[in-house]
Amino acid sequence: MILGRRQFGFGMGALALSACAGTPALQGSGPAPLADDLRPVPDAGHAAWVAAFRGRALAGGISAATFDAAFRNAGFVPGVITRDRNQPESSRTLEDYLSIAVSDERVAKGRAAYARQRSTLAAIETRYGVDPTIVTAIWGLESFYGERRGDVPVVSATSTLAYEGRRAAFFEQQLLAALKILQAGDVAPDRMTGSWAGAMGHTQFIPTSYLAYAVDFTGDGRRDIWSDDPTDSLASTAAYLSRSGWQRGLRWGGEAGPGAPAGRIIQPQPGGPQFAVTGNFDAIKRYNNSDLYAIGVGHLADRIGGAGPLRGSFPPDANGMTKDDRIALQRRLTARGYDTGGTDGVIGTKSRAAISAYQASIGQPATGVPSLALLASL
Repeated sequence: MILGRRQFGFGMGALALSACAGTPALQGSGPAPLADDLRPVPDAGHAAWVAAFRGRALAGGISAATFDAAFRNAGFVPGVITRDRNQPESSRTLEDYLSIAVSDERVAKGRAAYARQRSTLAAIETRYGVDPTIVTAIWGLESFYGERRGDVPVVSATSTLAYEGRRAAFFEQQLLAALKILQAGDVAPDRMTGSWAGAMGHTQFIPTSYLAYAVDFTGDGRRDIWSDDPTDSLASTAAYLSRSGWQRGLRWGGEAGPGAPAGRIIQPQPGGPQFAVTGNFDAIKRYNNSDLYAIGVGHLADRIGGAGPLRGSFPPDANGMTKDDRIALQRRLTARGYDTGGTDGVIGTKSRAAISAYQASIGQPATGVPSLALLASL
């Protein structure tokens, strides 16, 4: 059985955006400097585990030379343990998710990226039959069009997680797959980097999925998803979707109503827009098993292709605030010198901290909870 690319339940996205911690597979903009706790360090327990694993790896077909080269500069990465143990539960609404997944910046960058890669994407579509705007949208959600691919050494990250033991069998499988990739010569050990959990490249493949689906579209003899050139990554994503049941020429779905394709109706957020979705929606979910993710990919793809925003509206949140209210709150807090992390209407960690600081400044309990009364006080 081949595990789905994100069946292990996490990725870079929850780390990349403080505003959307816990949402599925979503990257923010700008460079992501490697945190100190994500750098490999010596650890006696980890070293002993690696020594014991060496025999299993060699029995699994890894040469001694490959193994030794892979672990020459590897080590224990404390930050991956911290992140693995502290993954927040997903609690974002579809409205919040789309506010970031299909932000104006992501749409604009997506249209520019699509234009730059138009000929490559057309060739990929000819071979695999996958809509090029869908491939571009996945690229945008997974790594912000290649800007945030991850700098954590994959051998160190996966061996740390296998040694830690909470999901030892899974991460040992990923580590062995990573060693097979190195042995095949697709990438050198020092270039095999990715997320804290081992997802790699422009479109964030875990090692087992790389072995199963990655392709050498450039014909240079390597399936290079780490290069600045995204060609092999984009083609590998299309190959993944094609083998996951993607039907050429069929839309993923769309907002229910005039112009929507025939399909089943879903409404991920009560009171919000409804969507008519097809079998290609399910193919996207094979890439990441989340309705929010699949709608995010589909709607972003539509926007990259020139479509406008959703027609439907979302209801007020549990605090009685609309998105416009939340944006107004963030703007007013920002104007008073509080850092909300942006004005997108998504009340994330920074916005809650800003609210708490403001509440404390006016003698109120620092709950961090937004409200219409708080907005009025500003």
